[in-house]
Amino acid sequence: MRTIAGLVCVSLLAIQVYGQLPPKPMASQEELLKSSDPKIAANKKLVYDFWREVLEARHLDLADKYMRQDYMQHNPNAETGIAGFKAYFSRLGGPLPIEPKIKREVISIVAQGDLVVLSFVQDNKDSKGQPYKTTWFDMFRIQDGKIAEHWDSAVKQ
Repeated sequence: MRTIAGLVCVSLLAIQVYGQLPPKPMASQEELLKSSDPKIAANKKLVYDFWREVLEARHLDLADKYMRQDYMQHNPNAETGIAGFKAYFSRLGGPLPIEPKIKREVISIVAQGDLVVLSFVQDNKDSKGQPYKTTWFDMFRIQDGKIAEHWDSAVKQ
């Protein structure tokens, strides 16, 4: 009976310790950009370069190169439209040097039709201040070779 109780306790502890596997990149960023469909490859590259140059490096002067003027924003913290986008991101500082790759750990770049989804490793802290890793998603809709719409999993700040 003690053996069974001991095994049950060890099993419950193991569930707590190994309950969540941290996300990690699936392939190199260069590999994730590839597609046999030229339009899909172009859409992935557009979003990838936008992320590196405009979002990470904060070169907001390049936003017009990548975004439609009637850009639609679904993040509850930023106004819709390219002007709202620039206003929100201008508060975050910059510009910084443009890197050849996205600085964050990219898990995947998935595209279908006019949609491109980036997923990243996201570092967070739980309610006790303990660090953990999870996944963050951003989705973009491409129209006429520019970003027309954006969704992510942000909550209102």
